[in-house]
Amino acid sequence: MDDVGYMTIALELAALGRGHTSPNPMVGAVVVDPNGRVVGKGFHEAVGKPHAEVMALQEAGAMANGATLYVTLEPCNHYGRTPPCTEAILTAGITRVVVAASDPNPDVAGGGSAYLENNGIGVTVGVCAPEARKLNEAFNKYIVTKTPFVVVKCAATLDGRIATRSGDSKWVSGEASRRFVHTLRHELDAIMVGIGTVVADDPSLTARMDAGDGKDPVRIILDTHLSISAEATLLHLDSTAETVVVCGFSVSDDKIARIRKEGVRVVTMESEKGLILLRPLMARLGKMGITSILIEGGSRIIGSAFREQIVDKLLFFFAPRILGGNDGTPICNGPGPELMKDAIRLRDLRVHRFGNDLMIEGYVD
Repeated sequence: MDDVGYMTIALELAALGRGHTSPNPMVGAVVVDPNGRVVGKGFHEAVGKPHAEVMALQEAGAMANGATLYVTLEPCNHYGRTPPCTEAILTAGITRVVVAASDPNPDVAGGGSAYLENNGIGVTVGVCAPEARKLNEAFNKYIVTKTPFVVVKCAATLDGRIATRSGDSKWVSGEASRRFVHTLRHELDAIMVGIGTVVADDPSLTARMDAGDGKDPVRIILDTHLSISAEATLLHLDSTAETVVVCGFSVSDDKIARIRKEGVRVVTMESEKGLILLRPLMARLGKMGITSILIEGGSRIIGSAFREQIVDKLLFFFAPRILGGNDGTPICNGPGPELMKDAIRLRDLRVHRFGNDLMIEGYVD
């Protein structure tokens, strides 16, 4: 097996940490002895737990001496919640380190690799780099900008409607698509919807996984006038994740106090024409430690997100249905561009199938 093969194993290990490592990245590591045998494996399981390199080296034990370490992210060279992995690598007697992606943090990028090289260890960087960067796309943005990685998800008919003229939207997509969405909720830090979605659907916005081990996201509700009902399900959930209601500055203190009595965090933000401004909100949420957000709708929030240019990635599910007419709810509401040349362009497109639904995955150019 070559470097790519061993790194692929490390990437698969790293992915086992999905939904549990934030605000840390997902990292996997493999120790391979001089005969090509894998003698140690590890991945970062959760914040505060040992890093992947340490786990793999512990499993390898004495067999790490003279071996090669494959790791999906450049080993850290600083003290944080855990000691630097570079010291553990030196102590174990590793002679070569193969890295998929350099640390995206501009303050420390390259430091770990340089430290190892200065101590006589051979370092190769860039093996399976695109796969490693995609795995940690949310971390990579947050560590540089301190704002969340924003994913927009919607389910629509083939003619681009997310609800009928009466507002009915259950269900546009099939069961397989909805199961995948619960996986997304588990993997990302937060989920955001507008008050319109809360009124129409009274959702819980939890992560209901088949295995029963889903991690609920922080639930963010945009409610400019703080009109949410005290009976809304979102205000009375038995969940370890908090609910955050975002309202405008003009809302009275009495209204805010009423909602806070339900154990909900209320955040006041600037609004314009009845809509919370999303770009300053992203900076605020970043300061709260939220590294990734799934926007699930409705159409006004999705439209605002694209207009304010906060979207990094989209996941659009299209079901084999056609509503017809021009009075259903479109994916995006609000004014659009006059010219086609000004349309939002996407890159790195992929198409996935979930049952009879097709999901288009793409990144905003």
